[in-house]
Amino acid sequence: MSAKPNNVRPAFDKVIADITDYVCNYKVKSALALETAHYCLIDSLGCGFEALSYPACTKLLGPLVPGTHIENGARVPGTSYVLDPVQAAFNMGALIRWLDYNDAFYGATVIHPSDTIGGILATADWLSRTRSAQRKPPLLMGEVLQAIVKAYEIMGCLALENPFTNRGLDHTILVKIAVTAVVTKMLGGTRDEILNAVSNAWVDGHALAAFRRKPNTGSRKSWAAGDAASRSVRLGLMALKGEMGYPSALTAKTWGFYDVLFKGEAFKFQRPYGSYVMENVLFKIAYPTAFHGQSGVEAAIKLHPLVKDRLDDIKRVEVKCHNSTMVILDKSGPLANPADRDHCMQYMMAIGMIFGQLTAEDYEDARAVDSRIDALRAKMELAESPEFERDYHDPNKRTNANSIQVYFKDASKAPLSRVDYPLGHRKRRNDGIPMLMEKLERNVARVFAEKQRRAILAACSDRKRLAAMPVDRFIGMLIP
Repeated sequence: MSAKPNNVRPAFDKVIADITDYVCNYKVKSALALETAHYCLIDSLGCGFEALSYPACTKLLGPLVPGTHIENGARVPGTSYVLDPVQAAFNMGALIRWLDYNDAFYGATVIHPSDTIGGILATADWLSRTRSAQRKPPLLMGEVLQAIVKAYEIMGCLALENPFTNRGLDHTILVKIAVTAVVTKMLGGTRDEILNAVSNAWVDGHALAAFRRKPNTGSRKSWAAGDAASRSVRLGLMALKGEMGYPSALTAKTWGFYDVLFKGEAFKFQRPYGSYVMENVLFKIAYPTAFHGQSGVEAAIKLHPLVKDRLDDIKRVEVKCHNSTMVILDKSGPLANPADRDHCMQYMMAIGMIFGQLTAEDYEDARAVDSRIDALRAKMELAESPEFERDYHDPNKRTNANSIQVYFKDASKAPLSRVDYPLGHRKRRNDGIPMLMEKLERNVARVFAEKQRRAILAACSDRKRLAAMPVDRFIGMLIP
């Protein structure tokens, strides 16, 4: 007779316990990480301000039920909305992510760690306003920066060696895990409550990557992160009410995450949790593109002066890239919408070569009807470079390389245009940060009048001042 299944409840899975202990016990001391977190925060807010110009985004904002009033609720920067923290997390997350202009990090799974900021900031504002109303000390922005570093680290360490996307899962599963952990801690959760919340995040339903991939690419990719972050806040709030957890959520035979969704494989880790991910994050400074398109667009724009008047003379364009670019961005045929276009390498590079720029407006229908774009796309041939693929995964290099070679009908060719490290890479911080601040200034000016604009930029430009500022005061500055 076979043994009966053992119903003894095990200890929490090590992966869940390690995330919880990191959130509970780790103190971020890296000056570089905290400085970079400051830039990530203000850049993400700027991305959200720019997204307010797009009705496809703004139609999704606000309360679920019109007219809902939440006393001391979380405010949505750039708007008049005051919401419960769950819905505010969705709003902020959708704004930050909408234009694919927020930061990125890569490994076996490509992620956008600032997808976590909406959930963290919404929770922090609601907590701070509630505490202030009770005459208790509010959270400080320095605490928010600490939480952001930890959320980035959890996402990135899980992404480095584990191919969630190759398993069909959208990378926003990692937004859900990271935000659940740090938000439950922010809410005052104990170690046991954080364990419970994180385990619930793992057993939760998870988004498929279908809406980011041909032939279904669509606008859900712009609000999926907000959806994941809002779910995190809800799970954290439930844990504080005593909702139970599931200790072997990952390792349970047959029914756990590994067996159901990861082909029975346990997660692998390259490094322990610290501040590595924040220190090595990639900013999207010049171009609102999918992460892998950053260096390709830069290489294309370098060619603009040489090809803009010879487009009809081009015979073919050879593009070398790494494997993830081939899987995610290599796309032929009609492009159905802006989300489809900003995940097409050929489209983005064609815009750069023809116009010498790439802005969010270049993905809209008004630009896409230009017949030169599809004509140039049709001449492009993408191929994987073993060198680029190797260096992309090398932790000591972490390139994101693309190269473009244009051949003309008269047998001549343009110089090879190659970019190994895009502008937002850690190796180009000195060039990138001044442009990041210019990007912030442009986006703040889209929403705020001169006096308020100056006050916001002054606060955002001084990290020590910002870190010492109460959260509710800072968010109050961002309401028109």
